[in-house]
Amino acid sequence: MIPAPVLRSWRHALPFWISFLLVPLMWYGAVRGGWALFLMPLATWWLFAAIDRVLGLNTENADPLTPDTDLGHYRLLTMLWVPVQFVTLFALIWYVTHTDHLSTAGKCMAFFGMGILSGTIGINYAHELMHQKPRAERFLGDLLCAMVLYSHFRSEHLLVHHSYVGTPRDSVTARYNEGFHRFFPRVLIGSFRSAVRAETARLARAGLPAAHPRNPFWRYAALQAAMLALAFALGGWAGLGLFVLQAWVAIWQLELINYIEHYGLTRKHLGEGRYEHVRPRHSWNASHRASNWLLINLQRHSDHHYKPDRRFPLLQHHDVDAAPQLPYAYPLMGIIAMIPPLWRRMMNPRVRDWRRRYYPEITDWTPYKTQDLPMPR
Repeated sequence: MIPAPVLRSWRHALPFWISFLLVPLMWYGAVRGGWALFLMPLATWWLFAAIDRVLGLNTENADPLTPDTDLGHYRLLTMLWVPVQFVTLFALIWYVTHTDHLSTAGKCMAFFGMGILSGTIGINYAHELMHQKPRAERFLGDLLCAMVLYSHFRSEHLLVHHSYVGTPRDSVTARYNEGFHRFFPRVLIGSFRSAVRAETARLARAGLPAAHPRNPFWRYAALQAAMLALAFALGGWAGLGLFVLQAWVAIWQLELINYIEHYGLTRKHLGEGRYEHVRPRHSWNASHRASNWLLINLQRHSDHHYKPDRRFPLLQHHDVDAAPQLPYAYPLMGIIAMIPPLWRRMMNPRVRDWRRRYYPEITDWTPYKTQDLPMPR
């Protein structure tokens, strides 16, 4: 158990700040051009997989009762990322649209890398911020989501995913045998619709219409419109197109991770539309040290579902007896997920083993394969 005094040390927090090294890497690629434009995907997808191979797993747990006052270095990390990403994104739009050393393909590749940065890091940090109680942190999360035109992620994630993960109502839970290329368009449509329905229902319970100013979709729209307007002001139509490109790449990165996190894992149907409570067994986990530094412990996903507002340095590792483990960390698993036959060959046997381990009493999984079960109440 890592005690609070160790957590208070900046030395313990320092490895999690590694994401900030990607910003100068982003700029080097844009200024240098050519082969340097490939450094961002190479670093986030492959370099960390290699470092994980060297550093191995981290199964240590911090004291979960550590107070917020001892976590200042970690809170600062996620909050400081917001202005850093904002300046990087919009300064890059201005720079790329006012330089002539990059071809059109080079400019697009630069913003492909920017999308990896704003998706792998930015949306992940937004996810951490939106779960916290201070209003300022939640608003910073809104800013990060607006930078990638995915503001409804907050409503969908908090009101739908955490309540209905592993059931037919959660579009973000990837079905058994569902390839990513089928999952992606389904979740783009389904998550937006479920976010709208969830906010409409929340307002209705308060006796308010969907168009009431308290509907966060008004805030989402205003923030996204402001981001689009700023991109156009700095770079014209080219700047606007590059902004949309990085947003699309960021959303793809987010949903790729969503696909990995719960693939094929379903909560047991208890009858009459009722499901068992969410348990550690309903998320795929990875304990790879370097990738968890980069993703601020997102891969300790079972504990996140157990305590959604628990800050990332306090998330607990669950061993294989309690929660299923992936063979590789999320970044490398994301590459594998882009090749559905390879993904199924690797993951489907693991899903079947998971079923035998945790639900030996279920002999017919056909309804679960199609998710053809009553909606949860």
